[in-house]
Amino acid sequence: MCNRKLLPKIRTTVMIHIGKEIKDELRRQGRGVTWFAQQLHCDRTNVYNIFKREGIDTRQLQRISEILRRNFFALYCQEYSMSVENDSTDV
Repeated sequence: MCNRKLLPKIRTTVMIHIGKEIKDELRRQGRGVTWFAQQLHCDRTNVYNIFKREGIDTRQLQRISEILRRNFFALYCQEYSMSVENDSTDV
């Protein structure tokens, strides 16, 4: 038999739906889809596609964070911190 190292559990599912978070922030700020599309230099249909996404390219998320003046990356940091805390209590 092979003697395997015990590897830490890694969560592969992320609870964040980034499109929903972006949509909610846009609403919270009272901004419209047309305004957001203009800021992103894209069609409104592209904005609706962003709202449907569970994940997003980091460059695009950085641009969206700048436009909406909210650090969406912080959501992933919080999710990671909670995941690490949960994993350490499972031992």
